[in-house]
Amino acid sequence: MPRRKPFSNKQKKKQLQVKRERKRGDPGSGQSSRNASVERGVRRDRQSDTSDSETTDVRRINQQPGTRDGRYDPNRFRLHFEKESKDEVEKRKKMAQETILQPVPERDLEMDINQVYPEELGLDFPRRPSWHYGMQREELLRKEERSFREFLETLHSRNPPGTLSHFEHNLETWRQLWRVLEMSDVILLIVDIRHPVLQFPPALYHYITGPLKKQVVLVLNKVDLCPAPLVLAWKHYMTKHFPHLHCVCFTSHPGQPYSTLLQKKRMRRKGGWSQAGGPIHIMRACQEITAGKVDLSSWESKIQKDAVAMGTEGDWPDDGVETVLMEHHSDVAMEMNSPTQELYKDGVLTLGCIGFPNVGKSSVLNSLVGRKVVSVSRTPGHTKYFQTYYLTPTVKLCDCPGLVFPSRVNKQLQIVAGIYPVSQLQEPYSSVGFLCERTPFLSVLKLTHPEQSPGTRQAQDWTAWDVCEAWAERRGYKTAKAARNDVYRAANSLLRLAIDGRLCMSLRPPGYVQNRDQWESHPELAEIVALQGRRAEEEEESSERDEEEGESSSEPEDEDDRDADDDEDGDGDDEDESVRSDKKSKGFTLNMFGVLGENECE
Repeated sequence: MPRRKPFSNKQKKKQLQVKRERKRGDPGSGQSSRNASVERGVRRDRQSDTSDSETTDVRRINQQPGTRDGRYDPNRFRLHFEKESKDEVEKRKKMAQETILQPVPERDLEMDINQVYPEELGLDFPRRPSWHYGMQREELLRKEERSFREFLETLHSRNPPGTLSHFEHNLETWRQLWRVLEMSDVILLIVDIRHPVLQFPPALYHYITGPLKKQVVLVLNKVDLCPAPLVLAWKHYMTKHFPHLHCVCFTSHPGQPYSTLLQKKRMRRKGGWSQAGGPIHIMRACQEITAGKVDLSSWESKIQKDAVAMGTEGDWPDDGVETVLMEHHSDVAMEMNSPTQELYKDGVLTLGCIGFPNVGKSSVLNSLVGRKVVSVSRTPGHTKYFQTYYLTPTVKLCDCPGLVFPSRVNKQLQIVAGIYPVSQLQEPYSSVGFLCERTPFLSVLKLTHPEQSPGTRQAQDWTAWDVCEAWAERRGYKTAKAARNDVYRAANSLLRLAIDGRLCMSLRPPGYVQNRDQWESHPELAEIVALQGRRAEEEEESSERDEEEGESSSEPEDEDDRDADDDEDGDGDDEDESVRSDKKSKGFTLNMFGVLGENECE
């Protein structure tokens, strides 16, 4: 038997590196393989990076490991945002530790769309340059890249550094938008009702209704997270300023607050949608737009069948469900797709779904299809590629990845709205301070000041850092080595509560506070309340029932649930065992997810 050769730790480490590279699709071994892998990665980034890298430092977010065969690049459509300097990050962190939080008056939450997208500052979006079938594919790509660089240069020349919010710098994602706009007959522009002016670019609306001569259906999603008068006020504000807009209210959770951890798990598995929340309203808006040019009776029949098949328990049966045809489009097919002015070609209505990240676009699409076909996540940029779904032989859906348009909105507000990935934040504390100044965080979170002595009730001044420390203490978040309060994890947890709607901050349209009584007595209010699925008296009965069943329904929090807030895809458990609504305003149902329960986090 031959003598075994010694195998050092250094050789073992080298062997493991080679195995990892093989899994990533980079065959080879040793240092040369690593250098080749790095070189290929740099070359791939140079080919796909079409941002103005000479003038802007771009940060690529949500990087995914490569596939083994190397044919598909999972990072092709990941978010590209402008990178912040270390000095700016450290400055905000220091301010979060020293600045005393001051409650912001409700009137300051009123926001006009011109504050977010000033017309005089050229806050447009990149357009696809003209082309013809005689052009080669490479020539078309170079023309698009050159046009995109010119767009960025013009945008930055008209807006000083630091004034623009985070927006998409990845040309590949903008190409997805161009394809969807060209293919669709009607555009579904989906926004979050808590901050619709952030997610409604006027330039996009004018481009669709002007040069493209197509119709826009504005889907006000998550209406169950806001009071009915506020929903109605936003609906009238948008239709007043954009007269060619068709507004539709939508919710994926009508009248079903999360009362137990088990209910939340079921809702996650279903993809976060319900048939009762608004597909019929979108269908009726499309009937009004098409004016009989497309037969939508099959779509109406599908919606009714899906509602019956869903059953009383909200779960789909194994049989009796219609299939939905799904198509993936190749790059060449999309790049050389000819824009056509013919609407409803071959008697088929094509709907294009467009929206910012985290507006609930995937949940709306799942609800329209009638089953979970798109994974739901609170991670911005989760939807990576272009897909088409045939609901019926005459109705087709085109899904587009979430896009962030250039604006002048506060970056902290962008983060609270879920536009920027929470897990990628270098400094989340200033965003927590921004959130706490605009929400009743003390009464909702039931925090104890970190410097408060036991047994005393003296009022203390709070900073954003104090809030994170108190929440870490309450949740038991500790660092691994020193067992100190993990304030970074606590800050991320609080921001995810805001994104999920359990620590809810909603913007108001201009004049809402002054005209609140008018909206609370508006004749259209009953329709919004019915869509939300809960009347005031039902809410009161449910609150009393929850108080009686609170101890029996809540489950002890295990270690997996404690770490659930680190699950950015949102497919795991949530971190709260019981979320109940105990807030009412003059007989109208308030945010049912915005208040944490009495036994929260215990």
